[in-house]
Amino acid sequence: MSLLVKAKGAWDLIVDEGRFGQRHQGLPWSGPADADSYHLANALLGNPANCPALEISLSGPVLHAQCDLALGLFGAPFPALIDGAPLTRQGSFTLKKNQTLELQACKTGMRAYLAVPEGFQQLPVLDSHSSLAPLKKGEALNCKKGSIPRRFLPQEWAWQPDSTPLRVLAGPESACFSLNELANQQFTVQPASNRMGLRLGGKPFTLNGLEMLSEPVCPGTVQVARDGQLLVLGVDGQTIGGYPRVAQVIRADLPRLGQLRPGDSITFSLVTLDEAEQTALDKNRRWEIISLHLHTLAAGFF
Repeated sequence: MSLLVKAKGAWDLIVDEGRFGQRHQGLPWSGPADADSYHLANALLGNPANCPALEISLSGPVLHAQCDLALGLFGAPFPALIDGAPLTRQGSFTLKKNQTLELQACKTGMRAYLAVPEGFQQLPVLDSHSSLAPLKKGEALNCKKGSIPRRFLPQEWAWQPDSTPLRVLAGPESACFSLNELANQQFTVQPASNRMGLRLGGKPFTLNGLEMLSEPVCPGTVQVARDGQLLVLGVDGQTIGGYPRVAQVIRADLPRLGQLRPGDSITFSLVTLDEAEQTALDKNRRWEIISLHLHTLAAGFF
């Protein structure tokens, strides 16, 4: 049983939590650009961790159901139509056999996630279902047949834009720059941005002839390119880089990078390592409460 791709979106990928343990071979983590939305889409169906889901970017695909399918949708607000009728609010719903789901372009945010019970069924590559190649028209996505009542998240858990500063730690080469320049100006996401990383426009940083050998980098690493502009690495970013690392986005804020789109304005706020660790602990506790609530509601349907 499957979903048939009648028309592809801007950039639709099957993702799981990521491809870990392979960075020594130069392979990126991959996985969801917004891990929070990915996990909530799966939790709507009571899925265990690491279930493959569909990541939709900017403009979504048109999908045709070849059987009754239980679906969970969460993330940026993509207008959704079932056989031309609007789907009000994100949450869980059943797409009936021979119905068509169309996910139109979002106007705020960047990505949303579509989940199915037990995840999309495909062969893993290097211990992960995360793909680097987008869906193609005519492709069939194998999934488990089922149905689920229409359910919604509490309003306080709904996705919404976050305009607060991205919290960062000072990077290994931060002493070569004025961190006040980082914390006291606004940057704009440039069109040449993708899952590999965000290019930011702002007042150029001065490199003063700084040269360095390539060093380890990871998602959230903030680098100063040769033109003085900033690069923020994403989940498909490289494993080493030769640009100075001025800062590192804290783990709790990494999912926010996946929702930034060209033209968005962002600012940075420096925090301490203790603050970053406490923020991560607080977020994990909140996620445990939300996850337990959603898994309890979904219990018994599959």
